[in-house]
Amino acid sequence: MNADGTGLVSVGGDDRAGDGAARELDTVAHAAATGGRPQPYAELGLTGEEYQRIRQLLGRRPTDCELAIYSVMWSEHCSYKSSRLHLRQFAAKAPPSDALLAGIGQNAGVVDIGQGYAVTFKIESHNHPSYVEPFQGAATGVGGIVRDILAMGARPVAVMDALRFGPAGAPDTARVLPGVVAGISFYGNCLGLPNIGGELAFDPCYAGNPLVNALCVGVMRHEDLQLAAARGEGNRVILVGARTGPDGIGGASVLASASFGGGESAKRPSVQVGDPFMEKLLVECCLELGAAGLVAGIQDLGAAGISCATAELAAGGGSGMRVALDAVPLRDPTLGPAEILMSESQERMMAIAAPADVERFLAICARWEVPATVIGEVTSTGRLELTWHGELVVDIAPETAADQGPVYDRPIARPAGQDTLAADDPAALPRPRTGEELRAALLALLRSPGLADKTWVTQQYDRHVRGDTVLAMPEDAGVIRVDERTGLGVALATDGNGRYCRLDPYAGTQLALAEAYRNVAATGARPVAVTNCLNFGSPEDPGVMWQFTEAVRGLADGCAVLGAPVTGGNVSFYNQTGETAIHPTPVVGVLGVLDDVRRRVPMGFSQPGGRLVLLGTTRPEFGGSAWAQVAHGHLGGRPPAVDLDAERAAASLLEAAARAGLLAAAHDVSDGGLAIALAESCLAGGHGCRATRSRSCLASRRRGWWSRWFPALRPGSPVCARRTASPPPSWARSGAPASRSRAVSRCHWASSPPPTGARCRPCSGEGRRASWARVGRERGGRE
Repeated sequence: MNADGTGLVSVGGDDRAGDGAARELDTVAHAAATGGRPQPYAELGLTGEEYQRIRQLLGRRPTDCELAIYSVMWSEHCSYKSSRLHLRQFAAKAPPSDALLAGIGQNAGVVDIGQGYAVTFKIESHNHPSYVEPFQGAATGVGGIVRDILAMGARPVAVMDALRFGPAGAPDTARVLPGVVAGISFYGNCLGLPNIGGELAFDPCYAGNPLVNALCVGVMRHEDLQLAAARGEGNRVILVGARTGPDGIGGASVLASASFGGGESAKRPSVQVGDPFMEKLLVECCLELGAAGLVAGIQDLGAAGISCATAELAAGGGSGMRVALDAVPLRDPTLGPAEILMSESQERMMAIAAPADVERFLAICARWEVPATVIGEVTSTGRLELTWHGELVVDIAPETAADQGPVYDRPIARPAGQDTLAADDPAALPRPRTGEELRAALLALLRSPGLADKTWVTQQYDRHVRGDTVLAMPEDAGVIRVDERTGLGVALATDGNGRYCRLDPYAGTQLALAEAYRNVAATGARPVAVTNCLNFGSPEDPGVMWQFTEAVRGLADGCAVLGAPVTGGNVSFYNQTGETAIHPTPVVGVLGVLDDVRRRVPMGFSQPGGRLVLLGTTRPEFGGSAWAQVAHGHLGGRPPAVDLDAERAAASLLEAAARAGLLAAAHDVSDGGLAIALAESCLAGGHGCRATRSRSCLASRRRGWWSRWFPALRPGSPVCARRTASPPPSWARSGAPASRSRAVSRCHWASSPPPTGARCRPCSGEGRRASWARVGRERGGRE
């Protein structure tokens, strides 16, 4: 302390911290003595009101380090200050569930799947970083969600990704998409995690604001569950993993909590840099530490870095913590304490261990060649105290940063053009009237970027590493085996549709939930839990907040009907450029349980001789449809009606049929309607099909299972859908070979199945025989 008693000191650098030159240090004592000193709170993303509240909580102005902590912890990204008020519906409306072991508020939801196993899963966004620096933004998005799963005590076993970009031919897409795909494949492949599914969509609304949502699923035994809580006075705080560098500083407050409006290149330092090889070592090391019983609490370091980990661990345990920031191993010795607190360097975890276990703890880390350093201890003071070379630079109640951030009840207003949009009914759009017109419309849908073959992307991912992948893209859901002996497994699917949600965010979100639910059920799994990633524009726009609140209400109500609780998720706001927001895009992930993966049901028509059965009612519903978008560039009207009771009943039906071995294939009807669903199943299984429009099909009283449209043709009007898959643009190949042109197996509409050995009429010159795709095996004369 200086002679004037202000606490202003100079610190020099050493081989671990400091900049090697004199630097003024803003200590707690100095902050108390200099209350009038201006501080850059606005540049750090805090409002004037928020800054004044911090001063009131502390009874003085914050130190530079304290300001750094509050700026990241009170950011939109970390505090959910605009959404928390509405997200409470997920807990308030949650259906009863005996399977939920950990839910909202934890790093990830944990679900009991039977036989002593639990599964943890979660989806999160890395949208803004992936636009600024596509490769590293997407790669570190995978790394971050993997560590969330690891922090629960589970072994990560698979990943998925839901991707949305601007028009496929746009220059901006050409810049962003290859890097995103390469980043995902690089990080996931290096970690040895199979990528088992996801989405790839294109729409002009995502130009300049791509959506990169990453999901990870992990498996554990019940007794392996870990929580983010620091308890036990005297227990040591240990930083495990990579050294801390300048990458990602301010990522949560500056990059993820604001809209783009120019100057994106200046935000590159806010994007983290990933090292999947260090993460792989970190995963194995942490799992061994947990198995040895050496971990009393653990938290990953993602958004907000050490600020978040220290505050949340201390607040979660109802304890205090004292940490020496100068003990943090650095990659850049010029970093000061505030920068260390804000850094979002990747591949780091913070663990709590008993003093008697520290030696064994460090020995295991050394064997895995993972850096580990004791940087502090748990206290009983209830205060988070951080020092820099012995000087106190942070002294706060941890819950004020972790749990007591501002909660805003933002203005909500239905957008002025919403009614006009709903009134623009696509029923007036010209429709195909002849077989040739229908054929042309079908081929246009098949070749559109959103519906065309995606193997030019998915072949860059390793889908079968670890040897437990049962189903993966292009199947309706990814399926992973959990227990080799019993066949226990899980199914996962993600879905979202910004067009539907733009027309009606309440119904559109329930449609996304219903589709993910259907996709899981189509494999024969029993849907049990839900995660979500809610992607929206600026919460400061009342119209966006109306979209958001309607979407949350729709998801909460839908989960209550389907009996599948929300276990956790993520909100991503500020997905807009200037005043132009993306379509509201809630992405919903559904987890299902398969008692025996040997009974799983694929989507492909791989066996001849079966019967093709359509469940549900087909209606003339074209609002937000892929046909309206591709054929007419139209968005308007109402999205399809959803009947969640029927969805649940149909899911139970398919689960029972799969368990009984009655199904050889099943596929949901979604984008593109029945025509696309049939074509996809033909492609996947290598067999054709002949489908008949019958009165019994149209008169079905079951609703919602097949929830889109199918083209109505006169009996006997054949259409041969020959599709040559267009290769992706040259920029989109990312070093992967262009997809091979391949003909779709015959997909016919006719009044009756062809006689045995008959040739496909439009393609008879090829000498190929048409086959009747087998969907249901006949058992005892019954279908």
